[in-house]
Amino acid sequence: MTSDRLLNRTGIVFLAVVLGVAVLVPALNLWTAPGSTFHVADYLMPLLGKYLCYALLAISVDLIWGYAGILSLGHGAFFALGGYAMGMYLMRQIGTRGVYGNPVLPDFMVFLNYRELPWFWLGFDHFAVAAVMVVLAPGLLAFVFGWFAFRSRVTGVYLSIITQAMTYALLLAFFRNDMGFGGNNGLTDFKDILGFPVQAQGTRAALFAASAIALAAGYLVCRFIVTSKLGKVLVAIRDAESRTRFIGYRVESYKLFVWVVSAILAGIAGALYVPQVGIINPGEFAPANSIETVIWVAVGGRGTLVGAALGAVVVNAGKTWFTGMLPELWLFALGAIFVLVTLFLPKGILGSLYEIAGYRRRRPAPEIVDSDGVVRPADRAGSASPAPAAAG
Repeated sequence: MTSDRLLNRTGIVFLAVVLGVAVLVPALNLWTAPGSTFHVADYLMPLLGKYLCYALLAISVDLIWGYAGILSLGHGAFFALGGYAMGMYLMRQIGTRGVYGNPVLPDFMVFLNYRELPWFWLGFDHFAVAAVMVVLAPGLLAFVFGWFAFRSRVTGVYLSIITQAMTYALLLAFFRNDMGFGGNNGLTDFKDILGFPVQAQGTRAALFAASAIALAAGYLVCRFIVTSKLGKVLVAIRDAESRTRFIGYRVESYKLFVWVVSAILAGIAGALYVPQVGIINPGEFAPANSIETVIWVAVGGRGTLVGAALGAVVVNAGKTWFTGMLPELWLFALGAIFVLVTLFLPKGILGSLYEIAGYRRRRPAPEIVDSDGVVRPADRAGSASPAPAAAG
């Protein structure tokens, strides 16, 4: 079972693994020979980094779904907004190295006959501005959306549908060329980040380490929230919202706060994702992506945080394997995983392990009757031969 302490045994192990991976994987990539058994291939570094970004996204969803009962089917919108904020910075770093050699306008703007840089692109040649927007863009959207939704007391499936409508509307908007975000092609052909080549081995290693550190920090933030008094109120809202409101808590404020924090974490995950995969396009807004994130959380274990991260890694590793070996069967495999987990592991992988461990701790010790007719616990009966208990 989970604990009210900031770091329980599971959390300590999780952080140790994540921080260990942050050091070990780049080291094996940079300082081992390509032919070595322990060498981490160059292509594997961004792939594993992508898994870590997905794990942070899953934790952000578990924060609101597992502890506040808010099922979001549109968290891909916040992930994509953070990604676009980082992508805009990376596009501004290209400068004259683009196809058209324009020092100010990205290639797609030159192709679409833009005469000047749109106002909302100003300042994105500075990393600090991009970093602020990675937090501000998803956070502000979440605040505005949550303010109206929670004040209107929209809950349950209706809220889920509205979140899905939100991300679908953004998908359609970002597909338009006149939005100024690259249309269907999105943003790509990145060159540098903070002055370092994006494709360089050392840069990829640094981005991987940054993703692992962000995952660990995101877990600590979420864990701090759910183990605090605020977290107990969130659980009360999840289990009995009307009763929690009746005893005097401003339910809308609690939900709005945790909703915005979750959106910011998703935006940070998206920002770290983009330089590692090399592209951001409107496809990241697709509602199917948000639904898949919910599946990761369900598979790993809703309401466990660590389980959500585990589910993201397991499902995406399986996706990588299936799409390489049996690409036409991946969607069927994903659906089968969700159905099987729902039927046989309703609490997910980690939640089921917690339940098994808790059952074993609660199970009473077996008793036997020794040769003197005294009932003793089995572990204290010594070598006495067990005898049947007397009836009545």
